[in-house]
Amino acid sequence: MKNKVLLLWFCFISLFSTSQKEFFSIPDSISTKRSITTTSLISASWIGGTAGLYSVWYKEYSSSKFHFFNDGNEWLQMDKVGHLYTTNKLALQLTEFYKWSGYKNKKAAIIGTSIGFGFQSTLEILDGFSSGWGFSLLDMGANTIGAASFLSQEILLKDQYFILKFSDHKTNYAQLRPDILGASFSERLLKDYNGQTYWISFNPSRFFQSTKIPKWICLSLGYSIDQKIVGNDNYYTDAKTLINYHAKREFLMSLDVDFSKIPIKKPWLKAIVKKFNYIKIPFPTLILSDGKMIAKGIYF
Repeated sequence: MKNKVLLLWFCFISLFSTSQKEFFSIPDSISTKRSITTTSLISASWIGGTAGLYSVWYKEYSSSKFHFFNDGNEWLQMDKVGHLYTTNKLALQLTEFYKWSGYKNKKAAIIGTSIGFGFQSTLEILDGFSSGWGFSLLDMGANTIGAASFLSQEILLKDQYFILKFSDHKTNYAQLRPDILGASFSERLLKDYNGQTYWISFNPSRFFQSTKIPKWICLSLGYSIDQKIVGNDNYYTDAKTLINYHAKREFLMSLDVDFSKIPIKKPWLKAIVKKFNYIKIPFPTLILSDGKMIAKGIYF
């Protein structure tokens, strides 16, 4: 949850910068001015963001000796998918910063991915020294997969054939445990895993050259959960209504849009539109839940 805050911050900075026409052009060689700007911005965000999260996130818990924590049985691994997604997108965003500074694609990807992974590792180390949490090897594993999923495609395929995306919809579960699942919209967006869905989108024509599917149309496969009220328990009974909740995994299939492949002529507008690749666009969706197939006209 906390790692998404840093991702949102970098997305905001990138959207602001790429919306300025004079900032869009990519230099043929490393620009000292842009490189200093990028490094300063990232350094300040790393230090300030870590300090801010430490103050807000960890202040209620005392510090302890570095220790490990096994949270593999919590939230049906939705939090692990969140780590994977966030690290992947941090690597993407930071790589774009270094490309803007004039670094060649491969070098920019290596630097951007390394820094993104470093951000995530910093948070895991802070967890390791907090009495409320602990260093999670599974979180680090998810971070590693997220970084590798971006870097391997960038170097081997020269493009992101498989795009990780995120969507969210409101559920009624947060009101059952608002302290855990969120009492406000922003808290619910980060904490209520029931409303979150993580997707992997790809264009089938990249693998079947005979097809005539436009490059910007994607098939999207998703993962979510439902009725998950307690992190490490799949059953919950509401004390007020005596309604029983049984957590379950959900697997989804839908259509999507690759905004980076939409044929937009103006470079500055294309840069802005491409930022929508962080989220999954609502489309008709098939959901496999508890052994039953459900069809929804529009799924967020």
